[in-house]
Amino acid sequence: MIAVWAVSTVAMLVLAGALPDFRLQSADGDSATRIAITAALAAGAYGLLGALVWPLLVRTLLLVPALVLGLLVFALNGSLLLVALWLIPDGRGAASPETAVVVAAVMSAVSSATGAALAVGDDDAYRRRLARLALRRRRPVVQDPAGAPAGTLFLQLDGVGHDVLADALAGPDPVMPTVAAWAGTTHTLTPWRTDWSSQTGASQLGILHGTNHDLPAFRWYEKDTGEVIVSNRPTSAAELQRRAVVRTGRGGLLTVDGASRGNLFSGGAAQLALVLSVAARRGRYNRSRAGYFAYFSDPANATRTAASFFVEVFREIGQSLRARFRGDGPRVKRGGLYPFVRAFATVVERDVVVAAVIGDMLVGRTAIYADLVAYDEVAHHSGPESRDARLVLRRLDRSLALIAKVARHAPRPYRIVLLSDHGQSPGETFAGRYGLTLEDLVRAGCGLPVSRRARRSPTGAEARNTARAALRRPEEEPEETTRRARRAAEPIVLASGNLGLVSFPSTAGRATREQIDRRNPALLSTLAEHPGIGFLLVRSEEHGAVVLGPRGGAHHLDSGLVIGEDPLAPFGPGAADAVRRTDGFPHVADIMINSSCDPETGEVHAFEEQIGSHGGLGGEQSRPFLLWPEGLTPPVAEGTELVGAERLHHVFRRWLTEGGGPAVPMGEPPATGTRPDAERPSAAGKPLVTGEPSAAGGVRPVVDEMRRRDAGPEAFPPAGGGPQDKQR
Repeated sequence: MIAVWAVSTVAMLVLAGALPDFRLQSADGDSATRIAITAALAAGAYGLLGALVWPLLVRTLLLVPALVLGLLVFALNGSLLLVALWLIPDGRGAASPETAVVVAAVMSAVSSATGAALAVGDDDAYRRRLARLALRRRRPVVQDPAGAPAGTLFLQLDGVGHDVLADALAGPDPVMPTVAAWAGTTHTLTPWRTDWSSQTGASQLGILHGTNHDLPAFRWYEKDTGEVIVSNRPTSAAELQRRAVVRTGRGGLLTVDGASRGNLFSGGAAQLALVLSVAARRGRYNRSRAGYFAYFSDPANATRTAASFFVEVFREIGQSLRARFRGDGPRVKRGGLYPFVRAFATVVERDVVVAAVIGDMLVGRTAIYADLVAYDEVAHHSGPESRDARLVLRRLDRSLALIAKVARHAPRPYRIVLLSDHGQSPGETFAGRYGLTLEDLVRAGCGLPVSRRARRSPTGAEARNTARAALRRPEEEPEETTRRARRAAEPIVLASGNLGLVSFPSTAGRATREQIDRRNPALLSTLAEHPGIGFLLVRSEEHGAVVLGPRGGAHHLDSGLVIGEDPLAPFGPGAADAVRRTDGFPHVADIMINSSCDPETGEVHAFEEQIGSHGGLGGEQSRPFLLWPEGLTPPVAEGTELVGAERLHHVFRRWLTEGGGPAVPMGEPPATGTRPDAERPSAAGKPLVTGEPSAAGGVRPVVDEMRRRDAGPEAFPPAGGGPQDKQR
């Protein structure tokens, strides 16, 4: 208040010097000190009148039409300023009515901007402002707060592994004090195991939509369409969500009064903000970007986030320079646009998602799922156990504390479930350790020319395409090497963390081991014997799925036969099941490559420019966490491991029903291994082409309902067209 008063005083002195009809001194003139005192008195009087009288005036004028009230605001502010000047002793303050309106408008703007800037780091003030914004814009959905069942909030800390979280909660001064207070008292911490593709696309699609079938990696090449699918590309995310809805026949985890915030997929929710699967849509009804507009329409929010954004940009530049001067290793390049991408993920996306979640709780939504990607983005470039990443965890804890405080004032109780979609494994990049990229190694094994200079692989960080979608930038096209390979029928090599994929476009269907050996006799042995590669997955005409490793080791997945050293042994007891499941996907690559892993340190070698990576097997990346509140049944029976994102989806569905919550509609999923576009039997036993309605309602009604939500009421007018239906 003192700072706002001081700035307002300075503004009033400047205006008095600039405007001829506004004075702060007697007719005979005053000293500079006296003029300053007069300005301070006038600014203080105007501020007090604004705080005490203005709310009464607004309440009195609520019956005035909005347009008239908007015009009266300026006149009323000018009148308050004239009253403030009249209160100054000896009549030293004076202004014409027209000038008073201008001075009052400038003073209000200056004081508001100053107050907002000073409240940037004040979480309590920020929480109150978000609450006012939410209640002003949204109608409560809880009609009877006293009898309302508990809502469930799923908060995903992207990329935080179980051991990283446990370390952040340990000690007398934990990095995350809010979460540390939950763990062991009101919540229980347990790990779970991802599928082979340990990345947000696979995990979140399985959690929100109940299936991640045929999602072999973060990016992959599909021979039937000739397209590269990238999980964080808006058009790809939309297609993956469509396939999941078609396969399961249901909308998702959030179909009943749900909200999806900051996710790759909607989960069937009607309330969306920063959801990538709908970000590719243009037009009035793309509600994914509505979260930005709702948040930044408040000038104070815009000031807070803008200031934090630039602080984060300079923080990243300073941390990068410090790491370079100290000679820290391993290290990747962190220049270019990366500081701004990081600031978007750690500040803008965080603030918008937190504000949306707070709004959802204050109106009483039943099921909310939100993703906070800040840690994952920083850990990719600074390392999952670095000081930079730990500072991000500390700031995320502040956001969780803010959400927990708001939950106490929600119209219904909330159960907060904290989880991660995957972890991250540290390690030097493959190119940094061995001086060549995976593509170079594949080309050498095929007898093709290799570039003398290692090319930089694109990063798979989730925030990059989210930022592009927020700015309405076109999607990134496939790499030039991929386009060139398609034309020349050369192998297409793609990277997803420490998981590599090799496809031969000229070979119809999946190339077998025998076909690869006939075409490129040295390729498989070159890859399997390389020290940076842990194992390969290929399909043999004779033995089925075969995992190849160094020194002639092989694991026949169909029969369980192991020849020599088991290539999957360093990756844990669940590795064989995870690889076997992926082998059954229709779009699995001709050769699937997993980097080597140090069993002592858990270090892997990413095929991308990341020193903290995820996407395959090895280390902490496959071991995320689940922190669930008391009152819910255990996710699995004691002594049983929670494996796979699809299993987590069923656990969350069960939790939503406990305590009188909504029962998410769910039919029987198709048998494992069937393609989304294949025929499957209906309840009556007759063939059912996917997309046609079944006896139980079928797939088409679900798809049509999701289209209706995403496109808006005008694109899909309701039957009957009555006012009530139109409002729905």
